[in-house]
Amino acid sequence: MRKKVVVGMSGGVDSSVCAYLLKEQGYEVIGMTMQIWEKDMSSEGSCCGLSAVEDARRVCEMIDIPHYVVNFRQDFKTRVIDYFIDEYKNGKTPNPCIACNRYVKWESMLKKALMIGADYIATGHYASVINIENRYQLKRSKSLKKDQTYALYNLTQNQLEKTIMPLGDYTKEEIRQIAAKIGLLVANKPDSQEICFVPDDNYSKYIEDATGEVAVEGSFVNKAGEVLGKHKGIINYTIGQRKGLGITFGKPVFVTKIDATSNTVTLGDSEDLFATVIYAKDVNWMALAEFTEPFVAAAKIRYSHEPAECLVEMESGLLKCTFVQAQRAPTPGQAIVLYDGDLVIGGGTIVD
Repeated sequence: MRKKVVVGMSGGVDSSVCAYLLKEQGYEVIGMTMQIWEKDMSSEGSCCGLSAVEDARRVCEMIDIPHYVVNFRQDFKTRVIDYFIDEYKNGKTPNPCIACNRYVKWESMLKKALMIGADYIATGHYASVINIENRYQLKRSKSLKKDQTYALYNLTQNQLEKTIMPLGDYTKEEIRQIAAKIGLLVANKPDSQEICFVPDDNYSKYIEDATGEVAVEGSFVNKAGEVLGKHKGIINYTIGQRKGLGITFGKPVFVTKIDATSNTVTLGDSEDLFATVIYAKDVNWMALAEFTEPFVAAAKIRYSHEPAECLVEMESGLLKCTFVQAQRAPTPGQAIVLYDGDLVIGGGTIVD
């Protein structure tokens, strides 16, 4: 009997070719698209808008597989949007794609897939799932510039066991060539660049509109606590920010700390942004069943970051990473992801 796989269909070229490849490999493929909004709030290229649903339907029709649209609105609001808003209001810089991957694209979709008798779910992410000594791990993509393991570090063993990612051995160019060869209308569709539910990239306006609350002004301070001027509300800032501060000093200054309790934003020089030791909470281990002893790994502290060598320890329940070279602008709320070569060891959420 053929194995049944549900493919998360975003309407983009990656998930479309993912479905095609799996069908060619002999799987019984079902396309599933998340419905997460009451109305279309997306821009062209977004992974979640109503136009994306229609693109996904057309692709499924062309490659002759069934297509279902499933309502995940409440899950998306609770797990992604509410989390996104709360983190910014608390002076953090969230990564909603990581939350969406773990709790919506995997947890909610996998539950629905298993309910209809599927054996696996699959996505068009640039990564691979492998099993080493009974631990499911993620392997970085053949195309490192497209690698998406950073945003997937939080997946559980149960989720990975039921996951297929066929695009890990391809480059983006190869995927577009396959799409063009089989005549998919989305072959040249642009990639989604921004957060899907904030298409204009104006996070503070989105938060104010969503909550009905206007950001409260507060004080810019220096590292000695001296007041330098007024800021527009902490949701307008992130660690390392230089532009758009609305204050000048005749030299470049950067956001070095955001304190929601005191409603202050600390400004400093570029060198004030560097840290040798970074702590993280909510650790998810992939390669390890549990932490037993310190080890050396390479770590990324943001999606586009080049992995840097560090000593990994646990201290008072937190992940502690001590880097050989100081890292610029570790940002509370973002992820730190550990690698052993091309394999993901685990990761957590950076704290102050």
